[in-house]
Amino acid sequence: MTKLTCDVAIIGAGTAGLAAERSARRNGAKTLLIDEGFSGTTCASVGCMPSKLLIAAGNAMHAVNHAAVFGVEASGKVDGVAVMKRVRKERDAFVAGVEASIDKLPEDVKIKARAKFAGATILALSDGREVHAKSVVIATGSSPAIPEMFDAVRDRVLTNESIFELQDLPKSLGVVGAGALGIELAQAMARLGVETMVFDMGETVGGLKDRHVAEAYHAILSREMPILLGVELEVAPVGDGDGVMLSWTGSASGEQRFDYLLVATGRPPRIKDIGLETTGLALDDHGMPDYDPETMQCGTAPIFIAGDADHDRAVLHEASSEGTIAGRNAASYPEVTPGKRSVPFAITFTHPNVAVIGEIAKDDDADSVIGTASYDDQGRAKVEACNAGLVRFYADRRDGRLTGATMAGPAVEHSAHLIAWAIQSGWTATEVLDLPFYHPTFEEGMKGALRSICAEVHAPTPPDRDDGFTPGT
Repeated sequence: MTKLTCDVAIIGAGTAGLAAERSARRNGAKTLLIDEGFSGTTCASVGCMPSKLLIAAGNAMHAVNHAAVFGVEASGKVDGVAVMKRVRKERDAFVAGVEASIDKLPEDVKIKARAKFAGATILALSDGREVHAKSVVIATGSSPAIPEMFDAVRDRVLTNESIFELQDLPKSLGVVGAGALGIELAQAMARLGVETMVFDMGETVGGLKDRHVAEAYHAILSREMPILLGVELEVAPVGDGDGVMLSWTGSASGEQRFDYLLVATGRPPRIKDIGLETTGLALDDHGMPDYDPETMQCGTAPIFIAGDADHDRAVLHEASSEGTIAGRNAASYPEVTPGKRSVPFAITFTHPNVAVIGEIAKDDDADSVIGTASYDDQGRAKVEACNAGLVRFYADRRDGRLTGATMAGPAVEHSAHLIAWAIQSGWTATEVLDLPFYHPTFEEGMKGALRSICAEVHAPTPPDRDDGFTPGT
C-alpha cells in the first residue's frame, strides 16, 4: 500500500475545501486536497448560479406579463428549450471558471479519489493508497435528501441537482418543501408558465422564524402560485408512467397530477460513510461531530470541519470563511485560535426578496424592541408596481443597538447588506438614521422601522435630520 504524508489533508474541493487548502498552504502547511471529481463547487454547478439563471428567465417573463400596468402593451412566449439551454450554457461557464482555478493548484496537491477515515488522521483512499496527515479538514459538502415515500416515483422526482438538466420546461410541477431553495425555483417555474404548486408539512414559508413577516411573505407569493402549508402528502405513479399523482390532507385536501415533483426537503451534510466512527470523535444521533464554530475544530482532535458539511450556515460566504479558519487552524494545530465570524446573513432570491440577519427576537422578548415597516404604500415600490412586503428590525432595548432583522420586500437583497453591516458594526437605530437616504429609493422604506425603535427606547433621532413629510417615503 502506497503511503502519502502531509501536514493537512482536506476532504472535498468545494468552496470550503478550496478555501481551507489555500489557507493551510498559506500558513506553511504541506497540503493534500482529495475529491472524487473536482467537478466544481455546489454554488456554481447546482446551487446559486443555475438557480439565479432560471430565476432571471422567470423575471423576464413576469415583466412582460405585467407591462400593462405601466401602459405598455407587450406579449411574449416562453421557449422552454431555449430557457434551459441558456441556464446550462451559463452554468457551465461558471463551473469552468472554478475548474480553471482548481487547475492552477500544484499537481502534487490534488488527489482524485474518495477518502474515508481509517483513524483520526489516517485516510484510506478508493485507489488503494493511504494518507497520513497531522490534521484533517472535512469539507464534504451536502447533498439532496429524497425521503423513501418517493421511491415509487423516482423517475419523476427532481432535485436542485437534476432540475437544471431538463431539456424543456415541464407543463406542471409539484414542489415539496417551502424552504428557500424550493420557493425560489417554484416561483421561477410559475413565472415561466409552468403550473406550479408548493407543499410543506411545516407552517411557514422560507423557514422564517418571524411569523409576521412569514405571513406577509406567504400572502404575497400565493398571488402567483398555491402554497399549501401544514399538509401531509401521499404519492403514486400515474398509470401510464407519464407523471405522478400527489394527494394531500391536513390544512387542505385534494389531489393533482404533475409531470414532475421537485423534492426540496433539505440537503443533509455528506458525512455518512466517511468513517467518522474510527476517529474517536463523539458523534450525535445523526452521526455529526461536535465542533467549535469559532475555530471549526471537532472536539479537541486534529480534525476540523467547514462549509455545508457542518450543517450550520449553508451559504457561500460562510463556507469560504469557515474553510479559511479551518485551514489556518489545521496548519497550526495544536495551536488553535478563534476566527472572526460575520453576522449571520441569508438571502432568498424570490420576488420579493427575503433576508434574515443576526438574532431573531420574539414579540415577548423583554430585552428587545422591534421596529416594523410595510412596503405596501412605499413610494419607490409604488412607482415600480411592486409595493408589497414587511420588514422587522430587532434592537437592544437599552440603547437601540440593532441586533437582527427579517426583511421581505422589493430589492431587500441590497438594503439588507446595509443592515447587516450596521449590526456587525454595532450601530444603533439612531446612527443608521443619521446616514444619507436618497429619495426616492427602496431603502427609504426602512426608515419607519428605525424611527419606531428610537421612539420606544427613548433614543434621540438625528438632531440635524428633518423628519417632516416627504412624498412617497
